[in-house]
Amino acid sequence: MHRLDMMYKDDYFPNFLVDKIKAEIEKVEEFLKSGNKDIEKIQLELDKMTEAINDIDEELNEAGSEIETMAREDIADSVYVLLKEYQIDIDIEKAIRNRDW
Repeated sequence: MHRLDMMYKDDYFPNFLVDKIKAEIEKVEEFLKSGNKDIEKIQLELDKMTEAINDIDEELNEAGSEIETMAREDIADSVYVLLKEYQIDIDIEKAIRNRDW
């Protein structure tokens, strides 16, 4: 599964804004690639990612879109797969706990 496939396939979401969301998820992946396994530090990175996505949701609203049910699931699934890929034991609800969407 590629990250954010459903959002990319739906014209409701401008690709340049989906690219921004993907970039935030990739920042977390870069942090995980460094080998850091400290759950608190990983959660801080996830919180930064989520807050950045909150800001992108405002941009989506300005473009006539929003992070709604399908987008929430797509983002959550992408983060979930990333955490499993790096064997990080953080519940997805906690991982994206700061979301406004």
